[in-house]
Amino acid sequence: MTAPPAHAALRHLSLTVTRRLDGLLHGQHLGLRAGPGSEPGDARLYQPGEDDVRTMDWAVTARTTHPHVRDPIADRELATWTLLDLSPTMDFGTAHAQKRDVAISTLAAVAHLTHHIGDRNGTHVLRNGHLTRSPAATNHNAHLAHARALTAPLPPDPGHTTLATALTDLARTRPRRGLRVIISDFLDTPTTPHTQPSWQTPLHHLSARHQTLAIEILDPRELDLPAIGLVTMSDPTTGRTRHVHLTPDLQHRYAHAARQQRTAIRDAIRTAGATHLTLRTDRDWILDIARHATLHRTSPHRR
Repeated sequence: MTAPPAHAALRHLSLTVTRRLDGLLHGQHLGLRAGPGSEPGDARLYQPGEDDVRTMDWAVTARTTHPHVRDPIADRELATWTLLDLSPTMDFGTAHAQKRDVAISTLAAVAHLTHHIGDRNGTHVLRNGHLTRSPAATNHNAHLAHARALTAPLPPDPGHTTLATALTDLARTRPRRGLRVIISDFLDTPTTPHTQPSWQTPLHHLSARHQTLAIEILDPRELDLPAIGLVTMSDPTTGRTRHVHLTPDLQHRYAHAARQQRTAIRDAIRTAGATHLTLRTDRDWILDIARHATLHRTSPHRR
């Protein structure tokens, strides 16, 4: 029996991403983020005000006469749940790929990298205002579970599920501690330096219980527009169109507003307690993921 097209495509994508990551990451990698676990790791000097005294390694402390703590290694049995946001704003791209393509490819990379954290990987997919939940599967069958979530039929009418409610649903339905990965452009609601995005509080509640990685997908045209005269722009969410004359002055004001928006998103993610990783459609995003994994593998205490 031949595999369904979506299944085969995702399997091919997973193999492609795996080969690239295996070529960039050498040796054992523990995952996308170092976090609390049950196995003792390496001992290091105690940092007053930063380290928990309950992790003190008294044997090393007595031997060296200097206080040492022992870092725990992330549990291998932890389940990984990924929330993939495929809202209409993700159907945009002006560089090597659309944001949606990068997001789906990142899902395959997460499944590969979290293989050393836990043997089960589940997915929640937000599409057209509807949330599809895929049960956790072993890493061997994770691509099949992902394909089912990505190709599940949706009602013809748009739903009312937002990124904020999807985060709340993820925290409610998956209470067991583990790794949570959020892949989105975080443009669910307008974000400015003076307003708190609606997803910040649910993300904070999620991060309070789980290791949480927020992966922001970005296209360069969301940061800067060329001064090319009259263009027609369309809102991907509402479908409304508007004619805009792109002058140098408007280009400058747009770039300034875009920087403020991205700074507000970054600050909101960090305030919520999640680790922030930005992937761009005009960059080698697999290399960026590998660098992030290497950084958190070799420097687990670097903020």
